[in-house]
Amino acid sequence: MADIKAFRALRYDLSKAGDIGELTCAPYDIISEDQRQDYLKRNPYNIVRLELPKGDDPYTQAGETLRSWIENGILKLDMDPGLYIYEMEFLTKVDSGEAKKLRTLICRVRLEEFAAGVVLPHEETLSNAKQDRFDLMCATNCNFSQIYSLYQDPEHVTRRRIDNLASCSAPRYEFSDGLVTHRLWVVNDPAAIEAIQEDFAGRKLYIADGHHRYETALNYRRYLQQQGTDCNGADFVMMTLADMSDDGLVVFPTHRLVRGLENFDSASLIESCKEWFDPSTASDLCSAQDALDSAYEENLHAFAYFDGENWQILTLKDSSILEDFLPEKSAAYRELDVSILHTLILEKLLGIDKENMAAQINLTYTRSAEEAVQSVIHGESNCCFLLNSTRVEEICSVAACGEKMPQKSTYFYPKLITGLVMNDLSQN
Repeated sequence: MADIKAFRALRYDLSKAGDIGELTCAPYDIISEDQRQDYLKRNPYNIVRLELPKGDDPYTQAGETLRSWIENGILKLDMDPGLYIYEMEFLTKVDSGEAKKLRTLICRVRLEEFAAGVVLPHEETLSNAKQDRFDLMCATNCNFSQIYSLYQDPEHVTRRRIDNLASCSAPRYEFSDGLVTHRLWVVNDPAAIEAIQEDFAGRKLYIADGHHRYETALNYRRYLQQQGTDCNGADFVMMTLADMSDDGLVVFPTHRLVRGLENFDSASLIESCKEWFDPSTASDLCSAQDALDSAYEENLHAFAYFDGENWQILTLKDSSILEDFLPEKSAAYRELDVSILHTLILEKLLGIDKENMAAQINLTYTRSAEEAVQSVIHGESNCCFLLNSTRVEEICSVAACGEKMPQKSTYFYPKLITGLVMNDLSQN
């Protein structure tokens, strides 16, 4: 089962680099160029220079920058191997919503092929992103950000250990990025590390966020083996592990925008939907969201549809219909809202096949319901579909069946911050 390991993290020497809050950044794949420049204006040593390099030869430049920062003491290896407790405190909505905390564990995890059933994916990935991360690993031999994974611990044994360890000392880092307060503790006690390692010996890990990076780590290890390079550190990858039943675990939906369809006919689409869905009207975004919330509480499969003028709530009549369209898939996969939407409406009724979706030709995504609505109003999209969140237990059920959900099925919030700890793969 899962093999986790303490490691000597590469971390900033704050006496030389500056304030930790100015050295970290958001995940690389959600950073715009303007945001990237803002990070560098705050501090030229910001991790974005390594995690999201730009220029004529960005990967080589990232490798040179990393080596320079190590040589000049900007980055230093911890003296002793450790596990790192990472806590995020946040509101579920900006300036409102419920206050939550999620306390997790950062460690190394031994790489396993997906077929081994130890580390399980839940979502399809794109090849371009994997090539980018592979080129960066080849140039730096380092993990700058953690893969986010979940584990099952019904009795919360590990959470109690983590809480006890955190209560013994003040966090090494504590700062806010404006939305989330981040805290980090360093655990070097060998007995505590061994106990946590034993906790995970019988567990599987479910990737929540970072599929590209995990697949890249597997590819990088194969590449080193083919080159005959001895790099034991590449047998492991840096992960943040969260208890999947933690109250602080939040998953937001990712909404669908349909665009560029010739001869799009909204009335005809709604009429066709009546074969499988019960439509009902909503007056605006607020009432549509209320209807979705009610459907979620009642375990119904429903979508809010907007065509620029009218709102419709489409509620599935009978989920068994998916057996006819997806007989090769598990019941867990067929019960997903995204599976229902993609199969019955996007593919069957609108003719947007899987290849089209993957290439984002006629389908794009957003986490913001307001952004989806405005895109339709301004004529940038034909229509949009607002979804409910995928439940964590649904994600794990699909992964346990050896299946992957469609792309952009989940959005775990908040995103893990990058730059607190790094994993130098040259260290065994």
